[in-house]
Amino acid sequence: MDKCRRRLSLARPPACPWPQQAPAPPRRASARHLILPAALGCHDSIISFGDSLADTGNLLHLSRSEGRPTHAGFLPYGETYFRRPTGRFSDGRLVIDFVAEWLGLPYVAPYYGDDGGRSAADFGKGVNFAVAGATALDAGFFEGRGMGNSLPNESLAVQLSLFKELLPSLCNTSSDCKEFLGKSLVLMGEIGGNDYNYPFFMGSELEEIQDLVPLVLEEIVSAISELIDLGVVTILVPGNFPIGCLPVYLTEFQSSDKEEYDPSTGCLNWLNEFSQYHNEQLQRKLDHLRELHPQANIIYVDYYNAALRFYQSPDKFGFDGGILSACCGGGGTYNYNSSALCNSNARVCDDPSSYASWDGIHFTEAAYGARAAPYYGDDGGRSVEDFKKGVNFAVRGVTALDVSFFEGRGMGNNFPNESLRVQLGLLQRALAFSVQHIFG
Repeated sequence: MDKCRRRLSLARPPACPWPQQAPAPPRRASARHLILPAALGCHDSIISFGDSLADTGNLLHLSRSEGRPTHAGFLPYGETYFRRPTGRFSDGRLVIDFVAEWLGLPYVAPYYGDDGGRSAADFGKGVNFAVAGATALDAGFFEGRGMGNSLPNESLAVQLSLFKELLPSLCNTSSDCKEFLGKSLVLMGEIGGNDYNYPFFMGSELEEIQDLVPLVLEEIVSAISELIDLGVVTILVPGNFPIGCLPVYLTEFQSSDKEEYDPSTGCLNWLNEFSQYHNEQLQRKLDHLRELHPQANIIYVDYYNAALRFYQSPDKFGFDGGILSACCGGGGTYNYNSSALCNSNARVCDDPSSYASWDGIHFTEAAYGARAAPYYGDDGGRSVEDFKKGVNFAVRGVTALDVSFFEGRGMGNNFPNESLRVQLGLLQRALAFSVQHIFG
């Protein structure tokens, strides 16, 4: 593991086997699988924490045991890939599923699963504690402020506690646990989105919600620190996505003031600015954590810019069904209606892969696959073999300085901003994340 970790720190491929066979692509005309980057090449299991973006069945099993059905337990959820509802809040696979495929691991079992889970043998290759509706902050925090919800308290601290209870069944001694955790890949979320969703939709003021950001980040940082102390080496930490592009937010905060919208995407500027604020603060916290734990690989996953790319250029990713509309919903401008959510009676699009949003809140399998899309070639690239020997980020018209430097001096141009810094960011994201399909 030391050899592998040393190579990872130099951004060079570790001496770990590549998957011999890529998994079957989703139902789409011209899907291609991308590479498994070096940063994901040395792991024997996946440990996941988070909310509905990573939940592979926990809320479904909890709701069944408590007699409270969840939408994700019925079709059309799961219709695209699994052909049945699995508890995933999408039409098919999530980011965590693509990660598992590329590592050659089974899909990560939900901790609360009732179909073979709850044993060391079942969880040896991965365990998922993510629960739809989960928050970083404890449920009591919101209840004390009149923002309680009907979902069980499966906050990040609760999920971490369940993991620590389970750990002794996965490894026998302290050294065994260090080795097990050192070879595991931890996905820390996305978590924190619901901490903002609840107050946003209850009418809280923006300033009040911004005050939650340091508290949310403190919970995330605390969990990461505790995991590193236990022996975890590699942690992926996603940021928040551009919530101003989601049908649920576009519907709830629809405005007649055109100035509130980004003319290039149709997204609400002020909400995306909030997401950026969270992400900027999160990255500062992660920088400090890296200083405290230089032995750990703490990797920020830029969900925001990965998602923003297909809102800016939907045709490039095949999202021609309506980039800001939900595939499954109850009608309206964005096909989202809080009184008529996605269910078996809802209006469902014919081709979910042509939509980014599945139900107005969550993404389609196609969008989850495209969220880590850092490359542009579509003529034989985007496969393990194509990129093992090299990848080219050069773009005609590119500058070393950021394009904003020239725009600020009245020297803007029509080329996209693919400056040297942007290209370096693409490389960093490629090493951090791999799961994507490119649709031509």
